[in-house]
Amino acid sequence: MESGGNSLPSGSDGVKRKVSYFYDPEVGNYYYGQGHPMKPHRIRMTHALLAHYGLLQHMQVLKPAPAKDRDLCKFHADDYVAFLRGITPEAQQDQLRQLKRFNVGEDCPVFDGLYSFCQTYAGGSVGGAVKLNHGVCDIAINWAGGLHHAKKCEASGFCYVNDIVLAILELLKVHERVLYVDIDIHHGDGVEEAFYATDRVMTVSFHKFGDYFPGTGDIRDIGYGKGKYYSLNVPLDDGIDDESYMSLFKPIMGKVMEIFRPGAVVLQCGADSLSGDRLGCFNLSIKGHAECVKYMRSFNVPLLLLGGGGYTIRNVARCWCYETGVALGMELEDKMPQHEYYEYFGPDYTLHVAPSNMENKNFRDLLDDIRSKLLDNLSKLQHAPSVPFQERPPDTELHERDEDQDDKDERWGPDSDTEFDDYSNPVAGRVKREYVEVERNDSVPVVVPMAVDEPSMKEEQDNSKDLSDQRLR
Repeated sequence: MESGGNSLPSGSDGVKRKVSYFYDPEVGNYYYGQGHPMKPHRIRMTHALLAHYGLLQHMQVLKPAPAKDRDLCKFHADDYVAFLRGITPEAQQDQLRQLKRFNVGEDCPVFDGLYSFCQTYAGGSVGGAVKLNHGVCDIAINWAGGLHHAKKCEASGFCYVNDIVLAILELLKVHERVLYVDIDIHHGDGVEEAFYATDRVMTVSFHKFGDYFPGTGDIRDIGYGKGKYYSLNVPLDDGIDDESYMSLFKPIMGKVMEIFRPGAVVLQCGADSLSGDRLGCFNLSIKGHAECVKYMRSFNVPLLLLGGGGYTIRNVARCWCYETGVALGMELEDKMPQHEYYEYFGPDYTLHVAPSNMENKNFRDLLDDIRSKLLDNLSKLQHAPSVPFQERPPDTELHERDEDQDDKDERWGPDSDTEFDDYSNPVAGRVKREYVEVERNDSVPVVVPMAVDEPSMKEEQDNSKDLSDQRLR
């Protein structure tokens, strides 16, 4: 059932990994607006838990370099990026036609600092991919990322820029094949669409399906052309619990790892699949959700962990804190340490919360049928695809000070400043002005990322809903 990998011990005897963690202290200040369920403040709450559980001192903590226009345009249309850069709350009444064209305004509102927010969360995900490509770490984490609904030319489901697609494009510079796994309750439509016709990226999404946003992710959607059978969709119903979820996740992902043999894995850890989420309808515990992280970690393949959905923010912070511990191979005490957001976690003040007694509508025969169909689809892929190597300039070298030279206790305390992520060229020659671009060598053969064509496989259902509607992201 767990072919291809075994879960690591959950205690302190778990095998350690070198982890790079991306966090911008400003990210929690961005505000979608009153009543909007997406709250970047949850990232700040997560960081506070990491600090007070003592996890920061075990990781390389980095402030992401903001993504530049040209970075974002490696996937997104130039005019869409220009629109995001220029739009402001004050000016939006003069751009109603553009707002409609780019699907910005309701689920995806205009707010102060919108473009800086996009640059920040995209910079963290691309920066994580760069770290993995250079072998600086085994696991990179950006809880502000994972905004999987954004399309080439439009915003969708609270997502403006698809940081995941940008990170995968970066990984493809070094790795022949990249695996994307999505455990958000909503289908990872933006990522699937971007790579729907290639065999170099396999996308696997576990999600609620049936009268639920975004309406895509049918088990029969399997990819197109060279990408046929490289898109896997696992459609689930309300109330799925840990046991039922794992009865699909482990056998499917074990077979995927065996057959596809990715050079890197991107795992979107949307926390709206947890029990009690404001917009969700699953019944996973935090440990059940984290078992997906633990299982993918066990394959010892470079791993990028990203955030995503999650709208009961106290549980989002709990979940991503615990999953950071899983990444590090460290077990955390259930009793929560005192910290600045302690009152959010009452009355129990514990890391874990019990799932509810809601009905599990995912009956055994249905789960067996889903598993059988998807394993059958995977059996049609005889071996990992070969990718011709072509010549292109290698990635720019990293210019980091040696962290071993620093006093870690002083540097990584909860009140200390994080290291600035001094990387260059994550996607397309990205170099901050204060840094000198290194000399390139044009003769080194490496894998060239495929072009991402204009999404044309699927059309999005564009039905505006009230923000309290469960069909939101």
